[in-house]
Amino acid sequence: MAGIMLRSTAFNDHDRLPDRVARDGGNVSPPLEWSQVPDSAVELVLFVEDPDAGKTPFLHWLVTGISRNSDGSPEGGVPLGGREWPNGFGEMGWGGPQPPRGDDPHRYFFRLYALQRPLELPDAPQVPDVYRALTDKEFASGTMVGTYAR
Repeated sequence: MAGIMLRSTAFNDHDRLPDRVARDGGNVSPPLEWSQVPDSAVELVLFVEDPDAGKTPFLHWLVTGISRNSDGSPEGGVPLGGREWPNGFGEMGWGGPQPPRGDDPHRYFFRLYALQRPLELPDAPQVPDVYRALTDKEFASGTMVGTYAR
C-alpha cells in the first residue's frame, strides 16, 4: 500500500497529545497536515481510535468524504468536504482523549486512508465497522500516534 505523509504541528509521532485536545481540556481536534495523496483517490477517510480502551477500540473521530485535494484539517475544524460521524461518546465529531485517571498512557492512532470507492457505513459505526468498510477500498494510508494519560 502506498504511503501518505501524515503529521501535526501540535504533536510529533508517538509524543503526548496536548491537553487542549483532551475531552476535559478543550476538546478540540488537533491540526493535521498530509501529503502524497494519490491522484486516483476518490475520497479520503480520517479516523482516530484508542486501542487501549478495552476489548473494542474506542472511536474518537471519524470523517468521511474528504476531498482528495484536501491537504489537512485545522485545529478544531473539519477537512475539506468531510462529513463527521458520531464518536464513541455518542456525539458528532471529535471526542478527545479521556482515559481513566491513573491508567498508563493510552495510544491514539490517527489514520488517513485514500479510497478507490466511497465508504459505506452503518448509522453509528464503531471501529470494527470502519475496518470492514475499508476492506478492498483503500490503496494508500498514513498513520501517526499520540499518547495521553490523566
